[in-house]
Amino acid sequence: MKIIFAGTPVFAAAALDELIRAGHEIVMVLTQPDRPAGRGMKAAASAVKLLAEQHHLALLQPLTLKAAGIQQQLQALHADVMVVAAYGLILPQAVLDIPRLGCLNIHASLLPRWRGAAPIQRAILAGDRETGITIMQMDAGLDTGGILLMHSIEITPEDTTQSLHDRLSLLGAQSIAEALALLQQEKLFAAAQDGTQACYAAKITKAEAEIDWRQSAQQIDRLVRAFNPNPGAYTHFRDAGLKIWQTKAIDGRAGKPGEVVAVDQAGITVACGAGLLLLEMVQKPGGKKMSAADFLAGNRVQPGECFMTALHPAAPHD
Repeated sequence: MKIIFAGTPVFAAAALDELIRAGHEIVMVLTQPDRPAGRGMKAAASAVKLLAEQHHLALLQPLTLKAAGIQQQLQALHADVMVVAAYGLILPQAVLDIPRLGCLNIHASLLPRWRGAAPIQRAILAGDRETGITIMQMDAGLDTGGILLMHSIEITPEDTTQSLHDRLSLLGAQSIAEALALLQQEKLFAAAQDGTQACYAAKITKAEAEIDWRQSAQQIDRLVRAFNPNPGAYTHFRDAGLKIWQTKAIDGRAGKPGEVVAVDQAGITVACGAGLLLLEMVQKPGGKKMSAADFLAGNRVQPGECFMTALHPAAPHD
């Protein structure tokens, strides 16, 4: 099939790679303009751009798809379908109408649950036991189009956003290849979403990543996993920020929220609104991630000391 592919991060690159391997004709790749990244804030190419250049594919990096010139370029390609995965730009109706068979989106949730920008993080935060990939026929709404194909996977108690992202990116790649094969056989049909079951995955903010020790240990553990790798859950200890990268919720009652109740080789056990939380991996501002045991070797922590919840100050720097 003649495909226009629109995507930007690693999640999308996995799908593009699968379509290339499947032998589809990628007539154009759309990706976001290079953005400043890293400590040096140098312009960095997206994962999709790097893959497209590796395979010598035609590439466009428009700031918007509303421009008539861009739309004319896409129209001239006479594509059968456009595949969209974490692209980051809104597709106006004029673009949605260009491909002969429309535009298919790879969405990392079981729609209509978690429409929107951050479905992986929101699923972990909510304590969902499963998520998955939905291949959707795009329309002008926010992830409201008809469902073409859906596959689910378990969210394990150890999953972080990174680990779940990695599994979903592979599942997304496999799912879009399957969907296109069915489309070629005229065996792919759209089912309307039940809008009454919809919920929205709002974009993640740094302020959300601050730990509120009044929450339960289970809730805080989910927050730590949801914000790993970005932006990283954080708290305040001895007037400095501390990022928390790995924890374990433990049953039990002791101390007031935020109070250190035990310190040993396993880590630092902190009281929460309900239950206890074992801190296993942390990071000081300007330092590297380290086990709690290594942190304790250089920072003597005593039971009775407290981790604090501030009124959403700036998050500590990596």
